[in-house]
Amino acid sequence: MKRLLTLLCVLLPVAVAAQIVAPVEFETTTERNADMLTLRFTGVVEPGWHVYSTNLPDGGPTSATLTIERIEGATPVGALKAEGDVHRAIDAMFQMEVAYMEGVATFAQTLRLTAPRYVVEGYLTYGACNDMNCTPPTRVEFSLSGEGVAAPTAAAQPKTNAQPNANAADAQPLKPQTSNLTPETPDTTAQALNPNHIYRPVVAELAAYGNEGESEGRGLWTTFALGFVGGLLALLTPCVWPIIPMTVSFFLKRSKNKRRGLRDAMLYGASIVVIYVALGLAATALFGANALNALSTNAVFNLALFALLVVFAASFFGAFEITLPSRWSSALDAKAEQTTGVVSIFLMAATLSIVSFSCTGPIIGFLLVETSTSGALLAPAMGMGGFALALALPFTLFALFPSWLKSAPRSGGWMNKVKVSLGFVELAFALKFFSVADLAYGWRLMDREVFLALWIVLFALLGLYLLGLVRFPHDDDEPQRTSVVGFFVATASLALSVYMLPGLWGAPLKAISAFAPPLNTQDFNLFDNEVRPAATDFDEGMALARRTGRPVMVDFTGHGCVNCRKMELAVWTDPRVSTLLRDEYVLITLHVDDRTPLPAPVEVEENGKTVKLRTVGDRWSHLQRSKFGANAQPFYVLIDADGKPLGPSYAFDESADRYVDFLQNGLREHRNRK
Repeated sequence: MKRLLTLLCVLLPVAVAAQIVAPVEFETTTERNADMLTLRFTGVVEPGWHVYSTNLPDGGPTSATLTIERIEGATPVGALKAEGDVHRAIDAMFQMEVAYMEGVATFAQTLRLTAPRYVVEGYLTYGACNDMNCTPPTRVEFSLSGEGVAAPTAAAQPKTNAQPNANAADAQPLKPQTSNLTPETPDTTAQALNPNHIYRPVVAELAAYGNEGESEGRGLWTTFALGFVGGLLALLTPCVWPIIPMTVSFFLKRSKNKRRGLRDAMLYGASIVVIYVALGLAATALFGANALNALSTNAVFNLALFALLVVFAASFFGAFEITLPSRWSSALDAKAEQTTGVVSIFLMAATLSIVSFSCTGPIIGFLLVETSTSGALLAPAMGMGGFALALALPFTLFALFPSWLKSAPRSGGWMNKVKVSLGFVELAFALKFFSVADLAYGWRLMDREVFLALWIVLFALLGLYLLGLVRFPHDDDEPQRTSVVGFFVATASLALSVYMLPGLWGAPLKAISAFAPPLNTQDFNLFDNEVRPAATDFDEGMALARRTGRPVMVDFTGHGCVNCRKMELAVWTDPRVSTLLRDEYVLITLHVDDRTPLPAPVEVEENGKTVKLRTVGDRWSHLQRSKFGANAQPFYVLIDADGKPLGPSYAFDESADRYVDFLQNGLREHRNRK
């Protein structure tokens, strides 16, 4: 799920230098009970990452599977099972429920021993992802042998090799055969194949271009900015704005001197920041970023959030008022009068938080959910910090410059317009959460065209309301003239409605692609701007580059890579990007999870270890690691016909402008080399 108010912010660069990520460390153990042997794989997963479980539907992420290549004196009992805390959530991109584990991932396979000696060899295959990228299908090799049972039974002899969730090609035992890939060559599979050394490692050359951004730090500041925008919106509501002049005047009058009043007002603002930052930290402590991330795609949770936002929107429209129990604010207010000093000021700030809940509650709820789903541990605190700073800033500024109070806008009908406008926004985002549940249960009630039709109507009504053509219960009896600010906001809202109209016929609508259901849910689609690769084999693509004289973009992707699909839908559909990829580059797309078997398995040396390549995906994954020093997807790298890099690599970043710069810089470097 994308971050709240994405339309109001532009993400900062997150191009990442090539690197090998190893987010999971597996340990293999066995446990025996009589003639039953349990083979267990226990993996420690880095924070922010998750490992997919077993038995995921076809067309989704990489399921955990067990491939047994050799088995003697034992037979599998049942299929590979995931143990421990398995989360289930709806993945909007794949339109299916996926299961995954965080923190610790455990898989177990039971074997029945049938002979005095047993030998079992094979490997576990698993997939891991975080919010930014995924690793290719990764293998954990194992080899077991030992004493079995005294006398095997006939019924215990295996008939076929166990291969849960694997394709037919992997179901049969693989035996090493001779191959033109010359496995004796250390380094890569490729150098022995191509005399031009297009497979030569270029890790050092890529590193020399440097790292253009640190995604985590930039992401936290973006979260802070989202919170600040939310605080500004809350500030302009009837629950908060009228309190500002009264509170500032109270501090200035109750103090014996102006300096004391300024100090108290600044402490009041600081107390507001402390309260809301503590709320963000509490959300992380109680649920954890990963838990809320799971909730963000849970169907039941999204239905509950949809209902809650509809209730909040109805409240903003004037149907009823939502407030916290009055005894809470009364008790805090009484306590504040009985105490003095910093404690009194802090209690007054807490009273403000409770009294203003009917206006700030929906915004705070949005922020807590959206910032927590970023996966960053400090994101909720950063979001609440930005929100509180915007909320507290006027109290401090008006205390420092009291004369500004005279020129500040007075309370009036304009604040109700802000509140009602927020109601429209709440209702629009409620539809987003309903669409997630709709995808989960397959109701097909909120297909893309239905979603767009509702958004078109909602934002058109918002524009008409700001122009005074639609009225609500709390609006002034006498129609007011449209303000300049209201006119511009109404124009933007109506323009958004017009912008979305072509989406009913299949236009991609990149500005709202993060919120609308996937394009493939639309029944009527006239859009045809898909970028197709020139080659899906590295050797063929490089040969084409030599014939045409064009530079190459290598796209390391995966069928189960969610963020790869996001890049293709949000960035590659941009006319500037698609034109460059079609007309200026040779696009080579390599799927690291392609399960097509190689003519024969190949053993290569990698980091001092022998690695066995069995599938086409293994080969491309090994190419990415050995040549470019990376193993996460999406991963894009520009090279010339000799395999040398033309610039830094590019990872997950949905900015079409930065992607265009990435491609154009590669073209300039290619021309310079010519």
